[in-house]
Amino acid sequence: MSSTEHTIISPAILYWGTPVVLVTSENEDGTSNISPISSAWWLGHSCMLGFGAESKTPQNILRTKQCVLNLPSDAMGDRVNRLADTTGSDPVSADKASRNYRFVKDKWARAGLHPQPSDFVAPRRIAECPVQMECQLVEVRGLMDDLPDRRGLLIAVEVRVLRTHILRSLRMEGYPNRVDPDKWRPLIMSFQEFYGLKDGKAAPSVLGRISEEKYRALTKSDVKKLPGDDDDQVAVVEGDA
Repeated sequence: MSSTEHTIISPAILYWGTPVVLVTSENEDGTSNISPISSAWWLGHSCMLGFGAESKTPQNILRTKQCVLNLPSDAMGDRVNRLADTTGSDPVSADKASRNYRFVKDKWARAGLHPQPSDFVAPRRIAECPVQMECQLVEVRGLMDDLPDRRGLLIAVEVRVLRTHILRSLRMEGYPNRVDPDKWRPLIMSFQEFYGLKDGKAAPSVLGRISEEKYRALTKSDVKKLPGDDDDQVAVVEGDA
């Protein structure tokens, strides 16, 4: 391909396409905050989340050291939209006010969602979401700290997944701890627009030939035990039941 096929641009956002996450956290008064984000990625059972530092959700996570990551399906775009321009902070920050955000106290009612109790953390799970991950805080890092006039605006939050809940219909037949990717339809955000996955695989994957259990060592420590570490064995027992 000729180099003339490429051109230089400077997008204001670099949202190339990641799953939407509805993060539930606990407010100071014990009520819930629900925040939709798409700055999230996983490796092993660790997850990195990106936030504006002034947002209510990272403030809650830093205070309580807990959250739940709820993944909506591609059929839940309307529910996410009801939360997209809301904030749990009162008063609304000048930055969010300039983008027409408004304070909403009861986000469950706003989005027509329903809470489920979690097993290891205080924040509630979202019943309508096919995937729910209970998490604890590991570390917080500032982004753009090398730019003096931008330091403190953005933060990266590392959390560890303690327990994963999924709909039974998403489990891969014959495997106690695998998600069937042919059945899972996440809601994807790409440059502020919602997309889903096409039916079926785009192409066969060479990495798909590797057993997922080959990565199990990345999910837990041999010397430090955490809640949920033995859930892979729990799932085996449930599968045999």
